Amino acid sequence: MNIVETKDVTKVYHQGKVEVQALAGISVSIAKGDFAALAGPSGSGKTTLLNLIGGLDNPSAGTITLDGETITGLSQSRLATMRLNKIGFVFQAYNIIPVLSAQENVEYVMLMQGVPAKERAERARTILDEVGLSGMYTRRPAELSGGQQQRVAVARAIVSRPAIVLADEPTANLDSKTGQGLLEMMAEMNKKHGVTFIFSTHDHMVMDYAGRIIYLKDGLVVSDESK
Repeated sequence: MNIVETKDVTKVYHQGKVEVQALAGISVSIAKGDFAALAGPSGSGKTTLLNLIGGLDNPSAGTITLDGETITGLSQSRLATMRLNKIGFVFQAYNIIPVLSAQENVEYVMLMQGVPAKERAERARTILDEVGLSGMYTRRPAELSGGQQQRVAVARAIVSRPAIVLADEPTANLDSKTGQGLLEMMAEMNKKHGVTFIFSTHDHMVMDYAGRIIYLKDGLVVSDESK
């Protein structure tokens, strides 16, 4: 079963009078449970495609289907609801809230979903234990290393049980040892919970862990290989 399908997706940005084509007719399918990487050099279109799949931007042409629902053309409020309930995001810059503890950061999405307080706390602590942050529930981001902050971000992304997790250059700000530990942890989450991951990356270590590599160049898919 495919969790994501894009058909003839094009994205054009307008910079003054200049048109920049970031994507030039991309058609890809991602199966449920995939651990896939969108790879390619800077400017290849991988982050643009990830953002379109996540409903953070709209394509100029083409259609995108997520978990059986066509998201192209949805209203902003409907897209926001879809992102809240179906997608977990992991960003290069962590994007966790500085004034909240690790547990409060992980609970944040569940709070917006209306999950009761007791269940939020239990699920947050369980997932923090799973990502190696047992006993660090009350620490704020400033008290955590970069790798630990990114683990909080991953915990937050998966605790709400989304259909898919989108990770944009998740290892970019980490040293290789920390990045490897993070990838091992996400691979375990993929196997244990069946969480579908799509990475945007130019990190060869991420590509080594990925079960499938979709390579983009100049807005086109130039290769698509499964291991």
